[in-house]
Amino acid sequence: MKRFFEKVHLWLSIPFGIIIAIVCLTGSILVFETEILEVCYPSRYFVKEVKGEPLSPAALIESARQQLPESVQIKGIRVSSDPKRTYQLVLPGKKAAGFIDPYTGEVTGMDDGQGFFMKTMRLHRWLLDEYKRDGSFSWGKSIVGYATLVLAIILISGMVLWYPRNKKVLKNRLRVKTRAGWFRFFYDLHVSGGFYASLLLLVFALTGLTWSFDWYQNAFYNVFGVSANQPQAHHAPSPSSPEGGSGGKGARDKNGRSPERKGEEQIKIDYLRWAEVLSSLKDLYPDFNSITIQDGSATVSTARYGNTRGSDRYSFDPATGEITEVQLYKDLPKSGKIRGWIYSVHVGLWGGMTTRILTCLVSLLGAIFAMTGYYFWIRKKIRK
Repeated sequence: MKRFFEKVHLWLSIPFGIIIAIVCLTGSILVFETEILEVCYPSRYFVKEVKGEPLSPAALIESARQQLPESVQIKGIRVSSDPKRTYQLVLPGKKAAGFIDPYTGEVTGMDDGQGFFMKTMRLHRWLLDEYKRDGSFSWGKSIVGYATLVLAIILISGMVLWYPRNKKVLKNRLRVKTRAGWFRFFYDLHVSGGFYASLLLLVFALTGLTWSFDWYQNAFYNVFGVSANQPQAHHAPSPSSPEGGSGGKGARDKNGRSPERKGEEQIKIDYLRWAEVLSSLKDLYPDFNSITIQDGSATVSTARYGNTRGSDRYSFDPATGEITEVQLYKDLPKSGKIRGWIYSVHVGLWGGMTTRILTCLVSLLGAIFAMTGYYFWIRKKIRK
């Protein structure tokens, strides 16, 4: 039986190992995207000096409009609970964002969402292929999907091959020798390291497949008693994804006004109400992470562990600031929470910094396992 799994492990690894290494390596990089950006562009994310109370949303947006080109459309503003952080201007686009000092109104930076990390994400998910919004066939997405499915099979076969015959072998397969030469080090890293990392890698593979195949997503959701066709939960926009979650209002309010519309009336009426809504939500959520306000809607993020994409969503009358609808995350059905949980588990956010570090290391090991596997295979071929 082990002979069969050995062949499965080898002959699936050879054609897909390079793709698996790319997906794992890019995944490890993306885990700390925000932290890396903060180090590279500190002025975007942190204020120079904390100066009393922050300016109102109306004043900040007016100041931003004077500094930015006419073509830049401001859809909303994201307020951080940390007084040392800048606020974010919500712009059109998947990862586009502006950054503004809440005390001075100075625009400290812009991110068009097309930089290194967007390319890394596209490599991770689609091998740099274009994302097909209409759901049409994508070679990159399909190749990554099948490689991820193969990774799950390789991990399972590897667990079977790792299983020791006796206690002596077990002892050797639980440690990595560092003073027995490079070959022994790589072998132990592949075998012993693979044992320690395989379970988490399998979790990442199984959750990642939900973005690759509809049939798998349906089956995965059914395991948890959820239909993939049911409406999903809204989620708080992450710092690298300024778009609002699903389930909110459209681009216009009930009076047909667009959030991109300029003019004195918009500033005096709508944005002044934003300050009232913001004040009310701050009173309701003294421990909030961030509050995102757009025309007629507000999203409050509070979760630091678990489903970090979970959020409470409010609708309000843009003319009066009166809250008209409340959708609390805790009241959502299971179908409204599972997508956020899948994401949080897949990227390691669910347990805070500890699980993020573990996710990064395990993903990096996944790439190393693929490369060391090629090393053993090529070395064996050369010796023959």
